[in-house]
Amino acid sequence: MDRQILISLINYKMPYGKYKGMPICDLPEHYLVWYKSKGFPDGKLGMLLHTMYEIKLNGLEYIIHQLKKSQ
Repeated sequence: MDRQILISLINYKMPYGKYKGMPICDLPEHYLVWYKSKGFPDGKLGMLLHTMYEIKLNGLEYIIHQLKKSQ
């Protein structure tokens, strides 16, 4: 996993919708599952949402938590 992508998950904020302003890493799982069913948006946002979905799906949130502590 690219460290820069993980850092982006912490720093990049959701630009619109119900969770506007929330860091991608803090989005609830049900929201990511909804995006998975509807299709992730194009570009960086879609890539970050899909990455966070995969992290949560596979129980790897501890990676994000460790990185947050080290920043």
